Amino acid sequence: MSEETLLVPNDEYLKSGIHIGTKFRTKHMSNFIYKTRPDRISVLNIQQIDERLKMAANMLSNYEPEDILVVCGRENGWKAVRKFSEAIGAKHFQGRYPPGVLTNPSLKNFIEAKILLVVDAWPDRNAIKDAMKVGIPVIALSDTNNQANNIDLVVPANNKGKKSLGLAFYLMAKQYAEKKGLIKEGEFKYKAEDFFDE
Repeated sequence: MSEETLLVPNDEYLKSGIHIGTKFRTKHMSNFIYKTRPDRISVLNIQQIDERLKMAANMLSNYEPEDILVVCGRENGWKAVRKFSEAIGAKHFQGRYPPGVLTNPSLKNFIEAKILLVVDAWPDRNAIKDAMKVGIPVIALSDTNNQANNIDLVVPANNKGKKSLGLAFYLMAKQYAEKKGLIKEGEFKYKAEDFFDE
């Protein structure tokens, strides 16, 4: 795959660490693993990361911003998720997600959504269970140690690092905004750095 077809140059992906997995690998994620280093860390395939980020933006672009809910239990992703929500107008939920947010209208923090995007299927599993109950699709950023049960679209990525999460959410927001016609191509006012703390 040539550099021109990637959303950002290969170097930017490498610098963000988006391809660095964990020492654990599940059978769900083995198709996305490029190699395993001598220290047993699995490395994700950058072309597949890029391809799946495009697929996620495409899938999201079938929905209005206010129908998208992003859930992130892990603190490292809070800034990226907030910025993504600000950039496209989506809803977000940070911190520990209590069951019922999507299913129980009598809750104070009840949220209606038509599609769910989670940062990590394990800490965000209550949100995935709720999405199943209300019958909405789920997109999940998934590291080498994640399961893919009940996920409609797996996006392979290091879902623990601030920079990798920042880059992933920046690219999805930019693609979404262009596909929805919210901006003209190349007019996205944010930079990748806005999505993560140094």
